[in-house]
Amino acid sequence: MKRIFSVALGVLTAIGGFVDIGDLVTNAVVGSRFGMSLAWVVLIGVVGICVFANMSGRVAAVSGRATFEIIRERLGPRAGLANLGASFFINLMTMTAEIGGITLALQLVTGIEPMLFVPLAAFGVWIVIWRAKFSMLENATGLLGLSLIVFAVAVAMLMPDWGALAQQTFTPSLPSGEQPATYWYYAIALFGAAMTPYEVFFFSSGAVEEGWKRKDLGQARMNVLVGFPLGGILSLAIAACAAIVLLPQAIAVTSLSQVVLPVVQAGGTLAFCFVVVGILAATFGAALETTLSSGYTIAQYFGWSWGKFRRPAKAARFHIVMIAGLLASMGILATGVDPILITEYSVVFSAVALPLTYIPILIIANDREYMGSDVNGRAANGLGLVYLVVILIASIAAIPLMIITGAGA
Repeated sequence: MKRIFSVALGVLTAIGGFVDIGDLVTNAVVGSRFGMSLAWVVLIGVVGICVFANMSGRVAAVSGRATFEIIRERLGPRAGLANLGASFFINLMTMTAEIGGITLALQLVTGIEPMLFVPLAAFGVWIVIWRAKFSMLENATGLLGLSLIVFAVAVAMLMPDWGALAQQTFTPSLPSGEQPATYWYYAIALFGAAMTPYEVFFFSSGAVEEGWKRKDLGQARMNVLVGFPLGGILSLAIAACAAIVLLPQAIAVTSLSQVVLPVVQAGGTLAFCFVVVGILAATFGAALETTLSSGYTIAQYFGWSWGKFRRPAKAARFHIVMIAGLLASMGILATGVDPILITEYSVVFSAVALPLTYIPILIIANDREYMGSDVNGRAANGLGLVYLVVILIASIAAIPLMIITGAGA
C-alpha cells in the first residue's frame, strides 16, 4: 500500500494536469472533429512532460529546492521575472478554467446554473488548501480522479470498429471539410494541454513538500513513469469516445454534457456517476494544483516562506497570493465568460509560454553547482534538446494559427 501511495504525487499531477478541464474539452473536440488522427500529439506530449518532469523532480530531490526558486537564482531576476509573468498569467487562466470546470460538473448533476456554484467551488478549493495535509490532498484527489477510467471502459462497451480506429491512429489523415491550418492549430492545443507549465512547477514544489532527497530519485521516476502515461491513456480514451459517438453524427463539442455523452450512451446511469466523480476530482485537483502553483511561483521568486508543510501563519504571503488568485478567478467568471472558451484559449497560450518554462529547467538540470553528479545524461539532454525545438516551433506557430483559423472555428 505504501508503494501505491508513493506514486500519488505523479497521479495527482497527471490527473490534474493531463486530464483537467483543458484535456477533457480539447480531446473531446479533437475526437469529434478529427477522430484519432491527432493521437500522435498526445504520445509526443506524454514523452515530453515525462522528460521535463523527471528533470524537475530530480532537481528538487537533489538540491532540496523548488525549480522556480533556482531559476531566479541561476538566471537572474530579469529572466526569472519573464518566466514568472508568463507562467502566472497562464496559471491564472487555467485556474479560472478549472474553477469553471468544477461548476460545470456540478451543473451536470443538479441542472443549476453554473455561475451560482462559483463561490462554492472557490471556497472549497481554499478550505482544502488551508486545512488539508498535502498527502491527503494528493491521495484523495488523485485516486478519485481514477474514476475517469470509465472513458476507457466506455470505449470497449461501445464496440467500435477497431480497424477504423487503428487506421485513424496509425495513418492519420485530414477529414473532409477540415483545413490543414485547423488540424495543426488543434495539434498545438493538444501539445500545450499536455505540457502546461504549472505541471512541472507543481511537481517540483510537491517534491519539496514531501521532503524528497537524493535517495528518493527512484520514487521520483516512478511518479513520472506511472502518473503521466496514465494521464495520456485517459486523454486518448476521451478522444476515442468522441470519435466513436460524436464524429459520425457531426456533433460539435461545446459543453461538458457533450463530452460525457458517449460514456452515458455506453454505460447508462452507473457510468454517468463514475464520470461525474472523475470530472469533479480532476477539475478540483487541477484547481488545487493551479492555486498552489500561483502561490509557489510568486513566493519562490521573491524568497518568501512557502509550503503546506508550514503553518499558514508562518507562510502568510504564500496564502494571500492564493486567496488573491481565487478572487481574481471568481471575478473573471462573474463576467459571464464561458469556462469552455477560457479553457480553449488557455491551452493555446500555454503553448506560447512553453519555452520560458522548459529552457530554464534544462539549463538547471545540467548545472553541477546544483546537481553535482546527478546532472542530465546524454539521453536526457538529447531528448530535451529535441523537445526544445518542438516547443519553439509550437510557440511561434500558436498565435498565427489561432488568428488564421479563428481559434479553430
